[in-house]
Amino acid sequence: MPFSNSHNALKLRFPAEDEFPDLSAHNNHMAKVLTPELYAELRAKSTPSGFTLDDVIQTGVDNPGHPFIMTVGCVAGDEESYEVFKELFDPIIEDRHGGYKPSDEHKTDLNPSHLQGGDDLDPNYVLSSRVRTGRSIRGFCLPPHCSRGERRAIEKLAVEALSSLDGDLAGKYYSLKSMTDAEQQQLIDDHFLSMQKGGNMKEVFTRFCTGLTQIETLFKSKNYEFMWSPHLGYILTCPSNLGTGLRAGVHIKLPHLGQHEKFAEVLKRLRLQKRGTGGVDTAAVGGVFDISNADRLGFSEVELVQMVVDGVKLLIEMEQRLEQGQAIDDLMPAQK
Repeated sequence: MPFSNSHNALKLRFPAEDEFPDLSAHNNHMAKVLTPELYAELRAKSTPSGFTLDDVIQTGVDNPGHPFIMTVGCVAGDEESYEVFKELFDPIIEDRHGGYKPSDEHKTDLNPSHLQGGDDLDPNYVLSSRVRTGRSIRGFCLPPHCSRGERRAIEKLAVEALSSLDGDLAGKYYSLKSMTDAEQQQLIDDHFLSMQKGGNMKEVFTRFCTGLTQIETLFKSKNYEFMWSPHLGYILTCPSNLGTGLRAGVHIKLPHLGQHEKFAEVLKRLRLQKRGTGGVDTAAVGGVFDISNADRLGFSEVELVQMVVDGVKLLIEMEQRLEQGQAIDDLMPAQK
């Protein structure tokens, strides 16, 4: 639970320069934007639920940075955080999301029929495909700030909505509190997070859109809606996930391309990112990478999945060239 308003008031007894955090060794977006002057301007403000500037930045103060990627370094505690502290969030969002301006409007497209192809990614290279996202329920605080009661109420709503799904969307709900170690390990081994074997990304995306639409309809029937705004799209805790919150990814075998000097540049031009198959902090094993869209905001869901589909096809073509000992210079893509 973050600091209360009373604690924030006590801190105001000290000058802003005495409370300003030491960010000299930090490498995150928050540290790039937050100045002593901006801190002094915003530190007395709070959202209606009591989230303060120090609550917003604490994760970035505690975690100076990441060896491979520029972390964000701040979080929202509720929907209002992005407005109350917009002088901090707006430049971070613009920096993190490729120049996305405070005046820009986000677009949403959850119609899988608009996706071109995606049902034929070569299974000799693409081991599995998945699409995931996040949603926040309006009227509740976000995870860094919500109370135990709010968490329990959200879980109750989610369980009710998920239990009403049927057909290929039906499943079993596992509560973290009651899950056994054996069940947890089995779910990890089974890649339970919406991952499907093979390269039929279109099928995965279609099921994703159908399920998401049904869940939103069920929430609305109980007079709840997802946090959304024309500018930020779907609102989530971390500014990096604003917009779609979507990550469409594949586990793909690229033993040759993965060692090529131009691999990182190819991914950058395709607006894709790589991870190890165990997650953001893991290395690739056996030449298998987790490749996904780098963007979340400013592009629709269909556009982001299309980037993954088209990009993966090119990566496979490059890998096949390298298998034959041939050059890939003529396949280098233009910047998307």
